[in-house]
Amino acid sequence: MAEAPMSCDCFVSLPPGSRDDHVIFGKNSDRPRDEVQEVVHYPAASHPPGSMLECTYIQIPQVEHTHAVILSKPAWMWGAEMGANDQGVCIGNEAVWTREPVAPGEALLGMDLVRLGLERGDSAWAALTVITGLLEQHGQGGQCREDPAPFSYHNTFLLVDRNEAWVLETAGRLWVAQKVTEGVKNISNQLTICTEVSAEHPELRSVAQAQGWWDGEGEFNFSQVFSPENPPARMELAKQRYKGGTQLLQQHDGSVTAEVMMSILRDKPSGICMDSGGFCTTGSMVSVLPRDTSLPCIHFFTATPDPSRSVFKPFIFSDCSTPVLRVIAPQFGPDDPVRKQPRFQSQVDRRHDLYKAHQVALNTMETNPDEGLAIYEILRELEAQCLSEISAMLNGEIPGDELGDLFFDCVDTEIKFYQ
Repeated sequence: MAEAPMSCDCFVSLPPGSRDDHVIFGKNSDRPRDEVQEVVHYPAASHPPGSMLECTYIQIPQVEHTHAVILSKPAWMWGAEMGANDQGVCIGNEAVWTREPVAPGEALLGMDLVRLGLERGDSAWAALTVITGLLEQHGQGGQCREDPAPFSYHNTFLLVDRNEAWVLETAGRLWVAQKVTEGVKNISNQLTICTEVSAEHPELRSVAQAQGWWDGEGEFNFSQVFSPENPPARMELAKQRYKGGTQLLQQHDGSVTAEVMMSILRDKPSGICMDSGGFCTTGSMVSVLPRDTSLPCIHFFTATPDPSRSVFKPFIFSDCSTPVLRVIAPQFGPDDPVRKQPRFQSQVDRRHDLYKAHQVALNTMETNPDEGLAIYEILRELEAQCLSEISAMLNGEIPGDELGDLFFDCVDTEIKFYQ
């Protein structure tokens, strides 16, 4: 069987890379073509001391307080591909393979670690320490797609807040991190941290020496030492996407906005907007994090596949946000194939209302070009209206609390348009 082109791309622009005094985050989640990605808001919560938390496969101790989060997540798992919290932190993860073998058995998924970092971290660095602590304690592993055929990997992460970004790369329970304080940066399914190491697992270098991967002489180059000698085809393919993403960011260096980030996520020639065999971009996210803390952060989600034919809809944390049930998948409780043993022996329909309506629109675009073009133009107009309202808010023309239901309104409008 050919290697599946499992992939993702994460991007960040910090001033002076951004046009305005904003940090801009973006991610495309590239997953199995039929996998449904839902967008779910979980409010802040307090938890009883000693309580346990059920993640995708394992239980871990719960903390006393969790932050409010908005997550774009495969509907079958507990964790998330990407998301943000009410503290102004965004995280996305990437699959990666290293010289350190993927441990057998079930542990925390990289997607679980994304959600845990957001629920427990009030800054990018705090979220990083949450993830590395849990990684060292519980490990990472388990089936990464809704299928009985084994597929597991290690993870890299891009963690971003209003002030800085961190790239976190892992190999089993080992990890290394690089701080980014200005300019543009992207990651794509490969190890990118070389000698510019800002933090690391205390045993990282000794393990590398013990394995014979590093002789202890000269500078320690993490990517060189831990990249596999015979990388999977998917990692080789990622090199071109990484290069293409870097070029697109550099083309816009100094002028990156939310619109620019959306255009990068929609870029098909580079492969960033993926449509390859059994895999495609199943969800996309762009966030605007103003350095001015009096302004709210804005998080745009598609909640549908293929950003080039989807609408980015803005979410703002608010105490009075209306729940958006039409982008949440059906629940199957103990009968869910992910809960039964052995896992994934059957399939269920996880499509939410927006996903179903969007599928009909995509079919029209493909079978009736003229009608499809009209749909495309109206979708872009809807998105432009949302961006205009967000711009007005950031310029002080509209109070942020008046836009708390904008995500709900946009989803509702999009579904009505499709119908």
